[in-house]
Amino acid sequence: MPRIILTALTRAIPLVIGAVSGAVSSAGATEGIADKYPQSVLYNKPVQVTQHVFSAIGATAPPTYENAGHNNNLSFIVTGDGVIVVNSGANVALSRALHDEIKTVTDQPVRLVINENGQGHAMLGNKYWVDQGIDVLAHVDAAHEFEDRSFQAVEGMKRYARENGADTEAALPTITFEDSYAIDMGDLHIDVLHLGPAHSPGDISVWIAQEGIVIAGDIAFHERMPPIFSDTCTSCWIETWDTKFEPLGASYVIPGHGHPTTMDVVRAGTVGYLTYLRGKIGAHLEDGGTLDDAYYVDQSPYANLDTYEELATKNAGVVYTEMEFE
Repeated sequence: MPRIILTALTRAIPLVIGAVSGAVSSAGATEGIADKYPQSVLYNKPVQVTQHVFSAIGATAPPTYENAGHNNNLSFIVTGDGVIVVNSGANVALSRALHDEIKTVTDQPVRLVINENGQGHAMLGNKYWVDQGIDVLAHVDAAHEFEDRSFQAVEGMKRYARENGADTEAALPTITFEDSYAIDMGDLHIDVLHLGPAHSPGDISVWIAQEGIVIAGDIAFHERMPPIFSDTCTSCWIETWDTKFEPLGASYVIPGHGHPTTMDVVRAGTVGYLTYLRGKIGAHLEDGGTLDDAYYVDQSPYANLDTYEELATKNAGVVYTEMEFE
C-alpha cells in the first residue's frame, strides 16, 4: 500500500473546500511570503508522497527573489534503478539544490528529467542536467513553446532571481514525444501522457498506476488560482479533464501548484473554477455585457486562493475574449 504523507493531505484539503462553499479569507499571495527552507534555495524541502515519489512543493505565489522562482512543484521518482526528475525548475540553482536533496534520499543516479510543459519554471534548469549527459523529455509542443520564448524567460527570471539566476542558459529537451512515452525503470512502469489541450501547449502528466499517483503538471491546480493564458482553451481544458485526466482514477494527485491531495479536491480548484468563471462570463455575454465590465464579474467564492489578486481580473478578460465568438 503506498505510504502517503498525511500531514500534506490534511493541510491541503480544507483550502479548496472553503473556496467552493463560498468561504473568503485574505486574498492573494504577496511577495513577502517567507521562504520555508532557508538553508536551501528551494522554497520547501522535498517530502515523501508515496513509496517511490517525493516532491518539493513550491510557493503558491508569483516568482520572486524570496522563492527564487520555486513556485511550482519539483518532484522526483526513486525507481530502484535510477531517479526520474519531474521539472528542472526556474534556474540552474534550483536544479542543483534539488539534486543535493535527491542525494540525501538515495545513491541511485538521476537517469531522466521530464518537463511538465514549456514554461520557464519547468525548463529553465535543463542546462544543469544536460551538462551531465542526462536526457530531458518533453512534449513536442512544449519544446517548441520554450524554444520560441526562452530568451524572454531567461531574462525575466534573472531580473527577479538575481544571483540565483547566474549560469542559467536555455537548454532544449533532448527527447520529445507526441501522445505518450512509456518508461520501465527499476520497480516501476511509468506513463508520461499528453492527454489533450489544457493549461498551456504540451502539458503532460506522469502516471504511476501501481501507486495510484499522478504527477499532474499544470492540468491541475490547488491552493492557488489557475492562470488562464491568451492561448488557453478553457472548454478544451475541461474536456481533457473530464474525458482523459480524471478517468485515470488516481488516488493521489501532485498538482502543478499546491500540496499533494485527492482528485476530488484538485477538481474543485481547477475545473470547478474554470466552470464557474465560464458560467459567469456566459451570463455576462447573454446580458450584452462588455469586455470592460467582464473584468469585474463576481469571483469572490475563490478569493481565498493565492494569486487571486494577481489573476482574477486578467482571467475574466481572457475568458470573455475566448467565449465571445464561441
